[in-house]
Amino acid sequence: MDKNIRLDSYLWAIRMYKSRSLASDAIKSNKVKLSDELVKASHIVKVGERYTLSFPQGVKKIIEVSGLIDKRQSYDIAKENYIDHSPPVEKIAQMDSVFFMPNMQRDRGSGRPTKKDRRDMTGFTNRD
Repeated sequence: MDKNIRLDSYLWAIRMYKSRSLASDAIKSNKVKLSDELVKASHIVKVGERYTLSFPQGVKKIIEVSGLIDKRQSYDIAKENYIDHSPPVEKIAQMDSVFFMPNMQRDRGSGRPTKKDRRDMTGFTNRD
């Protein structure tokens, strides 16, 4: 039995994208390639084809079609229908947050800060 499955439907079924429309949008914005060639969302998937998927933060997945499914099923069933040839993802060193502000301790019940307290706090947070 030969199934004709669209690429966007296949990528959704194997759980690469949360919805078929997200898969279709990724294909239209050239984030999915078949052997370094651009493809359309309506491309008919065949066993043995290799697709390169580009995700945010520079993550790339290379998948090879090993089976055809058109319905979204459990992760274990989806995993049986493709072979992952992706290189291991490198951990990006996390930078300190720009929004980090040291904890300011004020005694409970001391009320709102006075102007002098505010000047002291801004002087403490500004690192000029």
